[in-house]
Amino acid sequence: MAWMIGIDEAGYGPNLGPLCVAATAWRVEPRAERRRKKGEGERAGVAVAAPRDLYAALADVVSATPDGNRITIADSKLLYKPVSRAKNCGLRHLERGVLTALGVCGKPAADLQELLRPPPVPWYADYNCRLPIDTAQTELAALANRFLEASAAAATELVDLHTRLVFPEEFNQLVTHHGTKGAALSHVSIELVKSLLTHLPDLYPPTRVSITFDKHGGRNHYGALLQHHFPEHWIETVEEGRARSQYRWGDGESRVDVVFRTKGEAELPVALASMTAKYHRELAMRAFNAFWTQRVSGLRPTAGYPQDAKRFKAEIAAVQYELGIADQWLWRTR
Repeated sequence: MAWMIGIDEAGYGPNLGPLCVAATAWRVEPRAERRRKKGEGERAGVAVAAPRDLYAALADVVSATPDGNRITIADSKLLYKPVSRAKNCGLRHLERGVLTALGVCGKPAADLQELLRPPPVPWYADYNCRLPIDTAQTELAALANRFLEASAAAATELVDLHTRLVFPEEFNQLVTHHGTKGAALSHVSIELVKSLLTHLPDLYPPTRVSITFDKHGGRNHYGALLQHHFPEHWIETVEEGRARSQYRWGDGESRVDVVFRTKGEAELPVALASMTAKYHRELAMRAFNAFWTQRVSGLRPTAGYPQDAKRFKAEIAAVQYELGIADQWLWRTR
């Protein structure tokens, strides 16, 4: 068996709300091994470097485009846009994918507090809501059963989902420490993967691992970052460019391949990570907006992106001062 891991983020650009980074881990049977078991010859038993296409493997239950019958797993930006809630069915597509996946991994969350485990700042302290919000629990249970059946038939298993939420105060500290917010994102993402790797079952004895990150802005060079977080290995640079940067360490069945690529959501593990990060961020912003709109008459909610964030911050300024809420709790400086 081999591992496929996908990583993506939501909330990199805003000034308000958390940065959310998620990683999904899949145990898969390599294509060559599946061919050998089907008796297609000895030559097929040679391990292949390319990861499996999980969209094809799980086509009976997963779709890359909105589908009322199957689970939609795709770039979160295609599935949820607050300004077009009716068209995008609110959180429905995100919940059908993310909450089903969390249930399959043995990490169900009954409410917002259990899912986010937020810091003790005012807008999270007294806010909670049951999950799911825009989907029925019975539908999620049925989808989970179908997903498990399809996964077993495809010799594929979604094993884990990890999410890291970086709230404004910590975000500002990380940017100061690392110099840029792009570097902060890269360090947080790679740290999340390293943490995930230490928890995966059956990773040792040696197993092939394929890790895909959605590329971090305009950065093309990640070798030094990987070497910093995995000092026990010599990181080999395979290629570095605008569309794709690839690295590896180890050899044979112990090899780890790492790719940072544009449009990483074309790979199912990355797409599910994108959805998971987005779902966590949307719930965090739901609590944030509820707190302020209850206290400032006529205040419009915000998604937290720079131009609207400035409008929002100006409109809450008087109440923020009255409540003694420091900027460091809510405002990301970059």
